[in-house]
Amino acid sequence: MSLFNSFAISASGLTAERLRMDIISNNIANANTTKTLEGGPYIRQRVIFEPRGEKLGFLVPFMFEKNKRISQFQGVKVTGIIKDPTPPRLVYDPGHPDADKDGYVAMPNVNIVKEMVDMISATRAYEANVTAINSAKTMAAKALDIGKI
Repeated sequence: MSLFNSFAISASGLTAERLRMDIISNNIANANTTKTLEGGPYIRQRVIFEPRGEKLGFLVPFMFEKNKRISQFQGVKVTGIIKDPTPPRLVYDPGHPDADKDGYVAMPNVNIVKEMVDMISATRAYEANVTAINSAKTMAAKALDIGKI
């Protein structure tokens, strides 16, 4: 794997995690939205990732493991943003303008605690990709310093 491949792999992770954080932020911002343009409450969204690159892999001979198959994935890509199929939660509030005839309001299926845990996870993954890029830059700089001697 070349140095530029490591940059590309980490960059794909940065892009994917940034989109994931944007979607999580959108979910949190709409946690109390009871009426959307489609009608009904806001529906939580999720980001789906998939490995980018070859899926068949290639064979590499090892000293002790003959012909071990190694996948040649080159980062991650977003394959879609889907709506969470969890039903909306019903809250009894007969004074709410969106309440039904029984006084229940359909609230979004967004759980703030789960969204915050997902946000922390996405932030940590983003930071890990930044660390990987910085490590690759440091290795490249050290390799150039070796050539100066």
